[in-house]
Amino acid sequence: MSRPEGDRELWRAGGFACLMVTCCAGAELQVRHQDPDGDIVLRELYPTKSDLYERANDLRAQYERHDAPRSG
Repeated sequence: MSRPEGDRELWRAGGFACLMVTCCAGAELQVRHQDPDGDIVLRELYPTKSDLYERANDLRAQYERHDAPRSG
């Protein structure tokens, strides 16, 4: 998955990658498949980077739980 300038990868988990795309109006959070096409599965806009980072951390925990091995 190639990324344009200004995109910053925040984390990878469970076959997904989370990116921050900055622009003059704020920041966009994207969750994409890690496959070669890198289809966007979630896109959210935030007025500040701090709001985006907080949401990215919440999503990371969800995606890591989903990717965790199941016992039993």
